[in-house]
Formats: sequence, C-alpha cells, structure tokens
Amino acid sequence: MARSALTREEVLATAAALVRRHGPQTLTMRRLAAELGTAVTSIYWHVGNRESLLDALVERTVQEMGTLRPTGRTPAARIVSVARGLRRELRARPHLIAMVHERGLTERMFLPAQRALVHEVHAAGLRGARAAAAVRSVQFHTVGFLLVERNRERSPVQSPAEGDLWSGSTAGGDPALARALARPADPDRLFATSVRALVDGLLAGSARERRSAGKGPGVTAE
Repeated sequence: MARSALTREEVLATAAALVRRHGPQTLTMRRLAAELGTAVTSIYWHVGNRESLLDALVERTVQEMGTLRPTGRTPAARIVSVARGLRRELRARPHLIAMVHERGLTERMFLPAQRALVHEVHAAGLRGARAAAAVRSVQFHTVGFLLVERNRERSPVQSPAEGDLWSGSTAGGDPALARALARPADPDRLFATSVRALVDGLLAGSARERRSAGKGPGVTAE
C-alpha cells in the first residue's frame, strides 16, 4: 500500500543516502520507491524523472556544502576549521561530489568555503593577490590531500609494503624516522598538521607587517 505522507525532502534524503552508499549508477526509481515503501508514481510526482532527481540531488549537495561555518578564536584557527570541515564534508559524500563535478558546478559548490576563507584572511591582514593566494592554497591543499588520501584507500595491497621499504639506511641514518615512516599514516593528524603549517606560513608575513607597523602582535594558529 502506497504511503500518503511522503515529502520531497524525504525522497531526496533517501536518494542521497543510496547514492552515498552505492553510487549514482545504482539509483533507480524502483529501488528508491522500495526503500521508501511507496509507489514509483509517487516518486515521479515529487521529483520528476530520474534526471530531474539527479539534478535535485546535485543542487541539494551544493546547498549542503554551503553550510560550513568557521570556528575558533583567531583567523588562523578559523581558516584551519574551514579546511577541516571542507575535507570532512567532501569525504562524507564522494559520489554526490562527483555528480556535482560532472554537471559543471564544482566552482559554485566551493564558493561558500572560499568566501569564508576570504573573510578570515582579511581578518588576518591579507589583501589583494596575497589574500587570493592564501584562499586558493588552503582550498587546493584540502582537495589535493583528499585525492591522495582516497587513492591510498583504494589502491591494491602493496608489495613490498611501505613498512618494508624503510630502514636506517634508506632514511638517511635516522632510525626513528624510519620507524615512523614504516607505521601507517594517520590521515586526520597529518591533515591537521599540514594545514596548520600551511596557514602559519601564509599568515606569517602579514603578522610581521602588523608588528612592524605597531598594530599588535599579529596572528598565529592555535
């Protein structure tokens, strides 16, 4: 028996969950209707045909990516929070992000995060080309890190493994370094470390200029 209280948002949320789990190629109107416990005609009434449904999912994803909100007491900390939030949201919906990219809406999707970064680099004292370079550096680092991360997750078992390749001799006589590189990488910690170092470097020049101009101690990452 078909349901009577179905909403468009429920249809989109369920469709998005199916895409996140299995990819867009597995999303059919019949499968979606079964997941919702309703008739296929009800799905069509709420979202139109499958292409209209995919378009609506893409638009929904773009809107969701616009909900990132910086946190932290300093511009540097808030920039780091935007980068971490962006990575988290991209990781949570890879199939949906791919759909956004295929429809040529990637730049629009990234605009809210870029605008949040612009606000914070301005607060840190950067302007013009330096501010633009900082915004793009953080964005490119985040997306590039994620691509490498996902490639490592999907790669076949390596032989020799990373841990087999490092010794005191291959690490330049640094056995502690060899032991550290032989252990599996911690992506969360590595991302936090690298993005903080990047932001520190991007804002260091502005901090020096502010100190020399007598405008305070400058901005440093937390």
